Amino acid sequence: MTDRLIRTSSRLLLPVVALALASCSLSHTGGSGEERQPPASAPASVSQSTASAATTPAATPATPSPTGPEPTSCPNGELIPAVDVPAVHADPVVVPEAKVGGEVVPAVTIPGVDIPAVHIPAQCTEVAPAPGGCLGAASIPPVSIPAVRIPPVEIPGVDAGGIKLDPVRAEGVSAPAESAESVSTPEACQAVPKDGGVVPFVIRPFIIRPFIIRPFVIRPSIIRPEGCNAQRECIPAVEVPAVEVPGVEVPGVEIPGAELKGYEVGKSQVFEGKDSIAFALKADVLFDFDSADIKPSAAAELRKIARRVAEEAGDGVTIHVDGHTDAKGDAAHNQPLSQRRARAVADWLASEGGLPQARLVARGFGESKPVAPNTTAGGSDNPAGRAKNRRVVISVRR
Repeated sequence: MTDRLIRTSSRLLLPVVALALASCSLSHTGGSGEERQPPASAPASVSQSTASAATTPAATPATPSPTGPEPTSCPNGELIPAVDVPAVHADPVVVPEAKVGGEVVPAVTIPGVDIPAVHIPAQCTEVAPAPGGCLGAASIPPVSIPAVRIPPVEIPGVDAGGIKLDPVRAEGVSAPAESAESVSTPEACQAVPKDGGVVPFVIRPFIIRPFIIRPFVIRPSIIRPEGCNAQRECIPAVEVPAVEVPGVEVPGVEIPGAELKGYEVGKSQVFEGKDSIAFALKADVLFDFDSADIKPSAAAELRKIARRVAEEAGDGVTIHVDGHTDAKGDAAHNQPLSQRRARAVADWLASEGGLPQARLVARGFGESKPVAPNTTAGGSDNPAGRAKNRRVVISVRR
């Protein structure tokens, strides 16, 4: 009898220790900086018949499906790896039927637990392509971790055959969903001064999506101790093991800032960034009015640019040739003209400048990317501004 009391006392201490551990987990602070609060208490007890009927696990939140295919590479940015946390399973606990003092204590099945796996899909950061003299818009998509809940559990009490045992219960525990919103910064372009001079530098600031954490949650183990009557008939102890769902962490993501250095306006303008360089030529230097035929007088400047591009461009790096017009006339005319001019310069750089044709990409932006006002503040024509907008920009990543 003394040995049995010692065993019973030891088992009763286990729920106390486990509950203390659970209390620690519920006060954990997540990525949002808000302190976790324990869920509202459930009723103090559940009848033996109710516990017997609840033989299926309570529903748990499912991981949301990603929208669209999951990326494996990112042509305009960096791959953000997927995050996976395995599913959690706990088997039901079956308490067999018992007979004591001529009475029957019916069997009970205490539900198990199934928490689905969490899969947070891979994502891409993006730095959008931009014409020479501009830093492309940058963005990081949003991300979220779903909420999780472990349902409450109860071992029913016994009052039969001279044995009385109180029910033992562990409350449900949960952790809320966590999320981080998307972050972005717009395209930044250098502006050419109206009357010439120095073009100021521009900066695209760094952006960061902070890390988020959903803390681990644990429902402690519970034990209903052994019970015996005066006739030394006993009902064995029952234990429902602890259930723990691991924490989930999504690391922070950053896109570094970028800068285009200032320069002085001349016959050809040079835009130097940390990892790129661009050369801008006024269309009036290259072409006659409304023409896409390169003037012979532009050859010396184009050869100089071709040599510099060949020195700066790494093996296999794409060389962009971007054509731009002013806003005079309609867009339906200006965009094709800018494309033809870009194509003409790209072909010249391949045939006369010695650059690989396969690496030259011609793009026409028409009047959509001005670097100076096409009209004055009063709305009249601005010929000097329009002249700056008519240009071809040759750019390459180093």
